[in-house]
Amino acid sequence: MLEAPMLKVAGLNAWYGESHILHGVDFNVRAGEVVTLLGRNGAGKTTTMKSIMGLVPRREGSIQFKGQETVNLRSDTIARAGIALCPEERGIFASLSVTENLMLPPVIAPGGLDIATIHALFPNLKERANSQGTKLSGGEQQMLAIARILRTGAKLLLLDEPTEGLAPVIVQQIGRTIREIKQRGYTVLLVEQNFRFAATVADRHYVMEHGRVIDMIPNDQLSANMDKLHDYLGV
Repeated sequence: MLEAPMLKVAGLNAWYGESHILHGVDFNVRAGEVVTLLGRNGAGKTTTMKSIMGLVPRREGSIQFKGQETVNLRSDTIARAGIALCPEERGIFASLSVTENLMLPPVIAPGGLDIATIHALFPNLKERANSQGTKLSGGEQQMLAIARILRTGAKLLLLDEPTEGLAPVIVQQIGRTIREIKQRGYTVLLVEQNFRFAATVADRHYVMEHGRVIDMIPNDQLSANMDKLHDYLGV
């Protein structure tokens, strides 16, 4: 018998004011997987992430985390349940040092990474420990944003566009980090425009279009579906 998914999203609808953004989104993520949401700009990927985190005011349908329904829970309750979001805008505090930014979120469960392990994963953060958050490069800010949620003990990590605008060498480092945290037992849901990067880290890919999931492609079948993927993504 197949193990129940860690995250199960079913019939998810979401609105911003009068704008109906998500139209019955369905997908699941099993414990220990890296799963991506692919799609063009405006497909609903980020809204899906924010809905899971409880950051969209109006949502209907079902979002189950470890068998518990969370669709009507507040975002702080969802975070304490073990889900952490690394937003596209990163949310680094300018007035705080790297270390202060790193220590900001509370630990919500045992099993988070300690500072020594984080510094081993992200040597730049150790070197820049006393620098102000906004003095970091874009790549270093992204590393800090990911490192910050690894401390908390959250087991499901939502990473929204972690490679956008970053140099190829930094993208490779982010990829190594995602593979490393997967080996450590974390589960990752990744929003990504760059499907070539996604292919280096993910087990499965869900394709979104107009607020719906329209396809699921296992990573080992990506090359066989490349023409279809190009059509979906317009690349």
